[in-house]
Amino acid sequence: MHKKVNSTNSDVIVIGAGSGGLSVGLFLAKVGISVIMIVKSDKEVGGECLNDGCVPSKALIHVARQVNAAREAEFFGIKLVGEVDIQKAMAYVYAQQEVIRKHENAAWLSDQGITVVLGEASFSGKNEVTVDGKIFSAKKIILATGSKPRKLQIDGVEKVNYFDNENIFHIKKLPKKLLVVGAGPIGIEIAQAMCRLGSKVTVVQKGHGILAHDDQSLTSILLKKLQEEGIVFHFNASLEKFTSPTEALVKKDNGEDFALSFDGVFVGVGRILVLEPLKLALAGIEVKDHKIVIDDQLRTTNKNVLVCGDIAGDLQFSHAAEFHGRIILNNLFSPITKKLNNDHMSWVTFTDPEIATFGLSEKQLQDRGISFEKLDQDFSDDHRAVTDTYRYARTILYITKGGLFKKEKILGGSMVAPNAGELIQELILANTLGLSINSIFNKIYPYPVATRINQQVIVRHKQKKLTSGLKKLLNAAFKIFG
Repeated sequence: MHKKVNSTNSDVIVIGAGSGGLSVGLFLAKVGISVIMIVKSDKEVGGECLNDGCVPSKALIHVARQVNAAREAEFFGIKLVGEVDIQKAMAYVYAQQEVIRKHENAAWLSDQGITVVLGEASFSGKNEVTVDGKIFSAKKIILATGSKPRKLQIDGVEKVNYFDNENIFHIKKLPKKLLVVGAGPIGIEIAQAMCRLGSKVTVVQKGHGILAHDDQSLTSILLKKLQEEGIVFHFNASLEKFTSPTEALVKKDNGEDFALSFDGVFVGVGRILVLEPLKLALAGIEVKDHKIVIDDQLRTTNKNVLVCGDIAGDLQFSHAAEFHGRIILNNLFSPITKKLNNDHMSWVTFTDPEIATFGLSEKQLQDRGISFEKLDQDFSDDHRAVTDTYRYARTILYITKGGLFKKEKILGGSMVAPNAGELIQELILANTLGLSINSIFNKIYPYPVATRINQQVIVRHKQKKLTSGLKKLLNAAFKIFG
């Protein structure tokens, strides 16, 4: 069982036990700072990532990839028969969650020296919160309560078999026809996974394309692959209403409308912050436009209350929450404070192929007036892409402009390719540390690893700098020293 509270006071209170809350609370406990961690229930330890997000979705995507690989093996003479047993697929998802849950539960946190309080917290003063009528106070309070999926608010929604990321991983029966509302990362990942598992998937999206925050020249490559797998897309369209439990009326921007039939609806139209239960005003914490007002050190208008993760109203990624945690921990111990800066942030949409993005975008560079060169290369001549059949892949890099002897650095970039999230890791490292592109150019890659494509982009860039004058100089040098 979790540790009982003998004292209402501690050094730090952490509200929430997701990626951000755990990263802060566990480190503080390890160095001897007294920590009270408040979480609604034992099952909610691990937050959205473990329970309803990253972990179950990636496990389901893994299952779907195995199924798809089996189908593709038919090209080599192997015949696939039968249908996916969705209950076995979900049992696999749950099993992987339980592996991680062994180290993300109230009893384990108590063993690490954290006082765990189960229940819903609300502020009762500037440095105190109340849980089930009991008051807890601390020098610092960390808000890490995450976010919730935005619900679809249209007529007839109560009639349908409705899914979002909080219940899609608990389905007992695979929908024969799945309607996906929204073409962001969550919607697209689920659409492809369910399609591969056997659902006929249709996606309705208000915008003109998928993954609005990624480079559209790369998302178009992913879109084509998804369409080839059988997913149908309706862009510049929105649901007007559900006319029955299995039919929706869709209206396009040009005014025409049509009916879509389905067995289930998956909704991925963004996330919201649930702030009201926290009673923030009682702690002197300002809220504007349903977001907590914070400074660049993640402090609220009550400087003893800090935010970490989705509740910061920033980027809603688990690794962003961990990044916030590192900033908070630094500033709790050091007079040299760190400020929130997302210039080196990265993200991955775990479709097949994946889309991975990091650093500054082309628009951000233009808006800031930063001079840069854009390197754009497909994988058509990459030997690993040839052997593994992903010559369609493509990568884009933005680098600083430099002369012959000026250090050129990687400012940002994107890639669409199988395992793109892994392939760009060395580029993220170079971007974060401000390394010269020569760190990639001079690296010795075992042939034919997939990451050689990163070097190929740099090599091609340098080849373009071989001007006629430089060629003459090199010829002269060869005659002298060769």
